[in-house]
Amino acid sequence: MNSKFKSVALAICIIALSATGLMAQEEDEKKKSMEIYGFIMMDAGYNFNQIQPDWYDVIRTTKLPAFKNQYGADGNFYFSVRQTRLGFKNYFPTGLGELKTQFEFEMFGTGVDAGQTTIRLRHAYAELGKFGAGQYWSPFMDIDVFPNTVEYWGPPGMAFFRNVQFRYMPIQGDTRLTIALERPGASADQGIYANRIELDDVAGHFRWPDLSAEYRRAFKFGYIELAAIFRRMEWEDLGTDQYDLSGDELGWGVNLSTNVNLTENDVIRGSVLYGEGVQNYMNDAPVDIGIKNNFNDPVKPVEGVALPVFGLVAFIDHKWNEKFSTAAGYSRIDIDNSDAMTPDAFKSGQYVVANLMWYPVKNVMAGVEFQWGDRRNYTDGWSTSITKVQFSFKYNFSQMFYRR
Repeated sequence: MNSKFKSVALAICIIALSATGLMAQEEDEKKKSMEIYGFIMMDAGYNFNQIQPDWYDVIRTTKLPAFKNQYGADGNFYFSVRQTRLGFKNYFPTGLGELKTQFEFEMFGTGVDAGQTTIRLRHAYAELGKFGAGQYWSPFMDIDVFPNTVEYWGPPGMAFFRNVQFRYMPIQGDTRLTIALERPGASADQGIYANRIELDDVAGHFRWPDLSAEYRRAFKFGYIELAAIFRRMEWEDLGTDQYDLSGDELGWGVNLSTNVNLTENDVIRGSVLYGEGVQNYMNDAPVDIGIKNNFNDPVKPVEGVALPVFGLVAFIDHKWNEKFSTAAGYSRIDIDNSDAMTPDAFKSGQYVVANLMWYPVKNVMAGVEFQWGDRRNYTDGWSTSITKVQFSFKYNFSQMFYRR
């Protein structure tokens, strides 16, 4: 009898353990989830002044005309759906913690697709515990500074760059610390010597990744964030003439940003940035490296130099009630040009936006926005501005899926 009871008891224990294991497995399965999200957005507006035609539906001060009537006649109406976006987020439990992934794209063509409605990758990123890898926001930028506007490109004086990176996050949460190695790269302006064949043999060389870091300290009123970046940019003269135009520069930048909750309905968003040779991390800036004269050296009569840059963003988001909100503010960017850059090289840009947003029902937004931008050149005395009025309609969607 005793042996039979022992056998039955053992069987019951095995069944109970198996059931417990299955329940635990089911709980793990429940934690697996996927979110599909995005929005459909249409913009319609009127450009009272000129802008480079590929950028008709945004304000980019670097794309304003560098001389009179460069882009034809003033006054153009436009429609656009290029802000439309789609994304996927996945969450998986693992033995090392939760694995988070994000894949997101939009329809705003840039580069060779500028002006077109084409797929453009925003995020391709995965995060596990304190480590992350892929294309994501650079730690040098602060996305929370971006105001609640319908103008797509945003403040020119803001650091704004999604970069391929490997990041380490020893402190996570509202207060956080992030350190990253980022994909290097830079652009250069050959200035008044752009047609010299001696410069055709100069090629960029990036032997080290960019190093960036951010530290955000959270408070009851909001947060303060300090970010920095360091990058080495090199170029080599591969030619066989009498000149040696090789060189290198250290790029660096510091970005101080904040969100201040003045009241339950008012948020101040701002940042101040200064650096040298970090223009490709800016939201709207020309080149990282300029060219300057060095006539005292017959072997190196010109040389590259990292251009200093200053950026400022100051906006307020105000919520009137559950149905209406307003964002308004100012941004600027200033470049210290080198002496061999062309007189019409971009020197500074200003940006002003004010809007009224209406949320008639959940997930639906309609807004009207006043937009203004201004460009000033290096030494030729040219300045120009653009005024725009834009109407936008946005329909958000989001759906969570759980695996059971």
